[in-house]
Amino acid sequence: MKTKKSWREKLADSKGLPKVGQITGKMTRRWGTGTMVIPAPKEVDALMKKVPNGKLVTINELRARLAQQHNVSIACPITTGIFAWIAAHAAEEAAAAGKSNVTPYWRTLKSGGQLNEKYPGGIPRLKKRLEAEGHKVFKRGKRYFVADFEKSLAFVRG
Repeated sequence: MKTKKSWREKLADSKGLPKVGQITGKMTRRWGTGTMVIPAPKEVDALMKKVPNGKLVTINELRARLAQQHNVSIACPITTGIFAWIAAHAAEEAAAAGKSNVTPYWRTLKSGGQLNEKYPGGIPRLKKRLEAEGHKVFKRGKRYFVADFEKSLAFVRG
């Protein structure tokens, strides 16, 4: 029987990534023309690790930085989001194993400053961690956001 991979194993498995290619077919309707990178999971994790205490980053900022690093038009929005989610779970797994210097995934927000409810611990844990770093979290409808998140954005540098 095949054993299930740990989150940290998933994070380390680059599957031949990063890959750069042309934006073609149906993708051009949404993303236009040009080139796109499908980043490696470790690249997304490395950028997330660079966000200091009290600062924030959005998934779109991560994508822009990845695109810049690879000299392409865009970074794949789907895989970048999935790899950020894997990085978050790998960080929690590492913390549970006693590691203290883990990826601060709670500082990575969805666009518009929205908290990602799919990260470990969901909204309650994210809210607690962000508020401990001095951010104000508020609810709008069923979603949660960081107030004035733009003022705390860490323009991630490579």
